[in-house]
Amino acid sequence: MQAPQDTKPRWERRKDARPQELLAAALDQFVERGYAATRLEDVAKHAGVSKGTLYLYFTNKEELFKAVVRESIVATIGQAEQDAAVFEGSSSELLRALLMRWWDQICATPIAGVTKLMLAEGHNFPELVKFHNEEVVARGSALITGVLQRGIASGEFRPVDPAVMTQVLIAPVMMLMMWTRSFMPACQMPPVDPHVFLDTFISTTLVGLEAPKP
Repeated sequence: MQAPQDTKPRWERRKDARPQELLAAALDQFVERGYAATRLEDVAKHAGVSKGTLYLYFTNKEELFKAVVRESIVATIGQAEQDAAVFEGSSSELLRALLMRWWDQICATPIAGVTKLMLAEGHNFPELVKFHNEEVVARGSALITGVLQRGIASGEFRPVDPAVMTQVLIAPVMMLMMWTRSFMPACQMPPVDPHVFLDTFISTTLVGLEAPKP
């Protein structure tokens, strides 16, 4: 005897998977159109669902954007925090691993478009800037600062200001991200291998951080 067909709508049969699909579609739209120009109906259409389905999970565009950031960037930072907490190698190795991971998992992916969006449109959406600073910038900075403090405490790094040094480390990575995504294509500049750039930058930085030999 043939089993009865499931007559429920597709989104109900796949309810657990649906939010992930919506977030992926939202990321595409935010990166392509920017925050102001993205409409919920565009996201729904891109995901292949009705606008009503989108509202089952997200009450408005701001909440959808926050969910995208939490699912992509914040989740990545959280995993990096856990890995750093149990890392048994040197602080130099940990710092290198975290900066390269930041590049590979965020800066070199479509997720980097969120940072570009915040830089371009953040002044028009102060509540989103506050959210981004608290959940992304502050946590990411604290992670790097913690590694620097770890190295100073162990005597591996010389005593620098960890907060200032964190900004020194962040700035070139951010510039590389903007450079590869915007400046080089627009200005027809010769390509730069990001991993070669980062390896050179990190290696030079670690020489400068190294504590003097007794």
